[in-house]
Amino acid sequence: MNLDKIRGETPGCEQRIHLNSAGASLMPKTVIEAVESHFNLEASIGGYEAESEAADEIAMAYEHVSKLLGTTTFNIAFSEHATASFVAAISSVRFAPGSVLLTTLNDYVSNQIQYLALAQRFGVEVVRAPEALEGGVDLTAMEALIHRLRPKLVAVTHIPTNSGLVQNVEAIGAMCRAEDILYLVDGCQSIGQMPVDVETIGCDYFSATARKYLRGPRGAGFLYVSDRVLASGYEPLFPDLRGADWIAPDVYQPAPDAKRFETWEFAWGLVRGTGEAARYALELGLEPIRDRAWKLAAHLRKLLSDHDRVKVLDRGAVLGATVTASVDGWAPANLVRELRARGINTTGQARIDAIIDYAEKGIDGSLRISPHYFNTEEELSTFVNALDEIIS
Repeated sequence: MNLDKIRGETPGCEQRIHLNSAGASLMPKTVIEAVESHFNLEASIGGYEAESEAADEIAMAYEHVSKLLGTTTFNIAFSEHATASFVAAISSVRFAPGSVLLTTLNDYVSNQIQYLALAQRFGVEVVRAPEALEGGVDLTAMEALIHRLRPKLVAVTHIPTNSGLVQNVEAIGAMCRAEDILYLVDGCQSIGQMPVDVETIGCDYFSATARKYLRGPRGAGFLYVSDRVLASGYEPLFPDLRGADWIAPDVYQPAPDAKRFETWEFAWGLVRGTGEAARYALELGLEPIRDRAWKLAAHLRKLLSDHDRVKVLDRGAVLGATVTASVDGWAPANLVRELRARGINTTGQARIDAIIDYAEKGIDGSLRISPHYFNTEEELSTFVNALDEIIS
């Protein structure tokens, strides 16, 4: 991996020490150019006309994203963001009063809220599998719950927003396949950070965003939908004229492929940017990306663990590129502000971002530091020195 070349292709590296790829990463030049060229085309000839003229480039975006996930374009739908993809997927599940939705204690906050909304509105029973001692979901307990409760859906966040934990989604996928249970994986933090193969995971849905470790633009996401879901007629609760055809006054017909989960209105420049971000990641290789990012995160955890006023919070058998920590006497938001004033980007989380996990850890929030493969060891040292200066 040619780090100098990568940093030269990343304009943001000249401006800041960016340690917030779990929030929104820095885009490479080619992604920026893909987005800008389409918006310039729209400004020149019109929005509908630009979509038509860029049809080949848009088709390539589907190709690149499908390769990123180890699937085909038939199974890919684009969306405005990961939550839109997640909601479209979960809305297709035919819940009834008493249906069980099985999840984990570490699922993303928005997902947890949506589960509770299903419980309040439709009488869905939300069950959370317990944690293992080392962190992460207890796989033995998860398997027992799947077998005993026969959930309508199992939904798991691959990498939580509040932790470096990497859940064993492949093991859970094997359990769901064995019991013929629908399986939804939130891959917001894993896509672009590590290799992802939806067939190996065994999921029916995989939702993701472009803006995080994939290094794409904000305002763009995508959804994988399995062949068995499509063949079984699952569709979002509210399809529109892109996802279905109105073939008679009282009859509509869903699209045959995953596009039944799309809606008509798209910022096609962002779709093209997402496709270019996927191509860029594939060209570098997801395994080298993972190895570099995880090595940096492990180095940072070591640096922070040596600090007597800092507590590293990450727990789990496998830890990824997100590092979370608490600092005695400092609210995360104040640390973020002070670091940003010194040209270092991080983010802070409050209790309401991970209410179960943070209560168990006995904290009110965390400082989240998320390096990526374009960062350097020197930048991590600069961050730690700045943190020392602030808390001293």
